[in-house]
Amino acid sequence: MLSRTPSPVSAQIAASTSLLRVEDNRLIRGQGCFVDDIAPEGCLFLEFVRPSERAGRIVGLDCAGALAHPGVVAVFTGADIAHCQGAPVNPLLDQQGFAPFELLSGARHRAPGQAIAAIVARSRQIAADAVEKVSYRIEPATDDGIPAGFSGSWGSNVNHILDRADHVVALEIRHALLAPLALEPRATLAMLEGGMLVVHASTQTPHRMRADLAVILGMDIAQIRVISPDVGGAFGGKASIAPEDAMVAFAALKLGKPVKWSASRSEEFLCAPRGRGGHSRARLGMDASGRFLALEAQFAFPLGHWLPFSAAVPARNAARILPGPYTIPDVSVATRADATSASAVNIYRGAGRPEAAMLLERLADQAARASGIDPLALRLRNLPKSRARRRTAAGDLLDSADYRALLKAVADAGDYRALRIRQRKRRKRGEICGIGLALYVEPCGQGWESGRVGLTPDGRIVAATGATAQGQGRETAYAAIVAAVLGVKPEQVEIWHGDTARTPPGIGALASRSTAIGGSAIRLAAQKFLENARAAAARLQLGPVIDWSGLAHAMGGPIAPDTLILQADARFETSHEAWASGAVLAAVSIDRDTGEMAIERLIWADDPGNVVNQMLVEGQLTGGMAQGFGEAMMEALHFDARGELLTGSMLDYAVPRALDVPKLELHTRAVASAANPLGAKGVGEAGTIGIPAALVNAAIDALSPFGVKHLDMPLNAEKLWRAMRRINPNETGDHP
Repeated sequence: MLSRTPSPVSAQIAASTSLLRVEDNRLIRGQGCFVDDIAPEGCLFLEFVRPSERAGRIVGLDCAGALAHPGVVAVFTGADIAHCQGAPVNPLLDQQGFAPFELLSGARHRAPGQAIAAIVARSRQIAADAVEKVSYRIEPATDDGIPAGFSGSWGSNVNHILDRADHVVALEIRHALLAPLALEPRATLAMLEGGMLVVHASTQTPHRMRADLAVILGMDIAQIRVISPDVGGAFGGKASIAPEDAMVAFAALKLGKPVKWSASRSEEFLCAPRGRGGHSRARLGMDASGRFLALEAQFAFPLGHWLPFSAAVPARNAARILPGPYTIPDVSVATRADATSASAVNIYRGAGRPEAAMLLERLADQAARASGIDPLALRLRNLPKSRARRRTAAGDLLDSADYRALLKAVADAGDYRALRIRQRKRRKRGEICGIGLALYVEPCGQGWESGRVGLTPDGRIVAATGATAQGQGRETAYAAIVAAVLGVKPEQVEIWHGDTARTPPGIGALASRSTAIGGSAIRLAAQKFLENARAAAARLQLGPVIDWSGLAHAMGGPIAPDTLILQADARFETSHEAWASGAVLAAVSIDRDTGEMAIERLIWADDPGNVVNQMLVEGQLTGGMAQGFGEAMMEALHFDARGELLTGSMLDYAVPRALDVPKLELHTRAVASAANPLGAKGVGEAGTIGIPAALVNAAIDALSPFGVKHLDMPLNAEKLWRAMRRINPNETGDHP
């Protein structure tokens, strides 16, 4: 159930479409084209040699057997690519040195799964067989050569305030490392076409990949074209160029042939960029009436042995979000991210937002218990009464929002007071049941994006965007935006994205920014295009009502079909971020004998700002909920004492199945954003932020009669069973 009152802008756009476009539907019908589907004539296949050993020095690397294997075309080692440069990293935090971006290991092997050689052969199977013929030895080294990473801090010292507080609660949380686990593993195909290096890649950021390849390979950017075809999910794991992408491009340049690499699922578990893994500590002080006085928090995140472009984002986001939706006068936050001898850790759906929400909401529940105030009442007491914009401790400007309305919406929908009464009665009968609440705020993208709207010689209206899509239905949303401006049907608007040769420059799809920023750029371009079209129609004396086919015919000329004979470009840059927010209520029960947790109610009120397409909003929220549920209940990468991966396949790594995912009750309490002309806020990551915190709070509330005060995710049955019996419930796989 989702209700909303649209603004004039969103109502106009939403009225133009309520269904998915053909471009989105064809994927459901199995008509997509992914990187692995592309098979140019004479294509070669690349596979990597990936030692499972920990960091050390490579000695005795012998590739002669692989090179002599029938069908092998080339073998590359670190010496062959030593001249290649490293990819840049977004300098969001103070950099204290960082690991070099290596296409292949040099003399030093930095982490399990890092490639030490690349085999190129005439078939994938031949390349895989040749990998087994490479011999090597890795000697342990006392110095792994991994430098520190990043750090940052905000606010001032709050110790003197905490010392005088009536109640102080403290908390320490460890987040498991997660596998992004997109439906489609990473894949890259590179070839030479007409003197250009053309790279097809499963990426969220084709324009940035193009720029990075130019730096890494020492090429003119004008000689490189990157195409992101259909992408089967990304979740941040495909937001940055990876060593494999650059290695495939290097091999194609060196050999003058098409070269393709498609990761196996086990390869992705071993070495694809991971998510989460953060460790947080905090203290929250309040007065006798339950008013929050001061918050002190520290975050620490792992980075891995190489840095994706957005490596610092989770640490920065987690810290700058505090104190979230709450009014806390004094806040001190410190954050750091440390390089490790393990696979890279990148942004992953939420990217620091879930960590901040978990910390705040666990503290809020602990504060409620310490003060004897109901968790709902305590939260309402510490939420601002005004919807006005305000600044965080880090200086970020939050959007207008009504946090109290969001929290009251889930409480009313769930009849919170009646739930508490029933909980007491059920506990008297011996049932184990709990109620959890969570609030959150989430930044939805900074910076700029570009758009282009044009007319083709055959009368088609084209909208090209620098943003991309990985299954979000972006074609539907952008077509609706353009159609509303031009007064046409969305079916008349063709969307171009993901090809650097056909689209204006852009940042890509990440940080829940594509509608708010990319959609705003498209809208501005459509408005400029309409002005240009009216001027052209008047010049050609075609009348006040534009006939697009007639205008194209009148402009004439023997021009290629996809050439734009009339166009307008626009660049939108937001002065500040849009910030979404929401509230979640979870009611759960736990089986005393097995530890299995059942989710009886899951109620969510979200503030997405102005809605362009309700179906897409619901889809993004539901998908994010499923991913947040997976993190809360079952997902975690596990390692042995030597740091070797134990969860290396779908047999070992648990992800939610359709029957696992709970029913979701959705409500909307929208407040338009002032950060963009659409008034839109992000929805893509929201489900991973509030859902886990509410579920953890509900589980701990259920287990509070057993003396349980804290649990780290995932809340699998064994952990809950142990918690009821006080048998080390947080005993999970350690980080490498």
